[in-house]
Amino acid sequence: MARRSLGRQFGWLWAAYAVSAYGSALGFGAIPLIALLVLHASPAQVSALSAVGPAMGALIALPLGPWVEFRRKRPVMIAMDLARFAAMLSIPVAYAVGRLSFVQLLVVTAVVAAAKITFQAASGAYLKALVRPDDLLVANARFESTTWSSIAVGPPLGGAAIGLFGPVTTVVADALSYLLSALGLTAIRGREERPRRTDPRRVRAGELLDGWRHLLTHPGLRPLYLNQLLVSGLIMATEPLLAVLLLDELGFAPWQYGLAFAAPCLGGLIGSRLARRVVARYGRHRILRTVGTLRAVWLIGLAFVQPGVAGLVTVIAVELAIITSMSLYNPVLATYRLEHTPKDRVARTLSAWSISSNAGIAVLSALGGLLASATSPRTAIVVAGLLILASPLLLPRNPEHTPGTDLEPAPAAARPRAGVPQGAGTGAGDN
Repeated sequence: MARRSLGRQFGWLWAAYAVSAYGSALGFGAIPLIALLVLHASPAQVSALSAVGPAMGALIALPLGPWVEFRRKRPVMIAMDLARFAAMLSIPVAYAVGRLSFVQLLVVTAVVAAAKITFQAASGAYLKALVRPDDLLVANARFESTTWSSIAVGPPLGGAAIGLFGPVTTVVADALSYLLSALGLTAIRGREERPRRTDPRRVRAGELLDGWRHLLTHPGLRPLYLNQLLVSGLIMATEPLLAVLLLDELGFAPWQYGLAFAAPCLGGLIGSRLARRVVARYGRHRILRTVGTLRAVWLIGLAFVQPGVAGLVTVIAVELAIITSMSLYNPVLATYRLEHTPKDRVARTLSAWSISSNAGIAVLSALGGLLASATSPRTAIVVAGLLILASPLLLPRNPEHTPGTDLEPAPAAARPRAGVPQGAGTGAGDN
């Protein structure tokens, strides 16, 4: 089957996303590592980088949702890339002159987190305007596959680069990836109209909550939103717990730990490539219900990890099942969310979703850490695995009989003709 083309403009957007994703994966964990190796930070300080920095970033991003909503999205994306480039580049510069401090690392993590949330809000709105509605799932699946492929290869290469060239090497690479992403976005041609407020008299303070208001009042988005907060929070909360369990208590080597998380990312490529085909066959609601449930059933398996090869295989198998399910589910969820959000509220809705997700992960990670300290990492993983089994109860029970709810195969007359580039008629150049 020929690869479906979404047009040159989407190609530049995808390329910009890819270079940024691979750069971030290459620099994954670099800032905490610098805090440990260069600044000799305490465990509490390292934990603060992982929790306080992103929390501050979410607070900074809170008022930016309405600001992004009524501005051209591409300039906002470029500005956020340049902000991340400058913030990340300040680390090797300060390191070179001997002025690097923990406070600077904390500020950088907050700036990068805020810029990421703002970028995601703008890029989601821009994508909705750039591609045709029936191409949204294909586009989101390509972003998903890029995410998992970057995670598969980035951290191992980043670890090797740090070992060979020093602790700030991957930070430089990450910073440059944002600059390249900004350059890629500037290559997208076409005029983008400035969005206008539907009601100029609207109180600006109320716009801060519009994203959450839409998520919590929409009958389809509300259960999906609450389900995603619980599932993503519990899955992410087990990552540090699993690291302690594998590396400290069970004596796994660092390369085995890296393999346990890199190899399963191949499932991300599988799930994302199957997304449109599976949805076309079974319908979107069934995929959201079935695969949304499957995401939740595997986590408890991590509680039964034992030392040796069998334990390593267990972790890889469980993570492979989780990631395959997530990579199939995520593009469908992202597409549904865009289709069921009004054009003049996309940025605020995506911003609210990201801020809530970051907050949920921080809270559940902190609670998981407290439980692990009071009991053990394995016990905390068991509790997370049991709690996540209740998450399917939050999924929507009945399909919505509204246009676009289920992606069924298009009639023959409506299918694109062979050899005709798709995406050229999206109207992106006029937006």
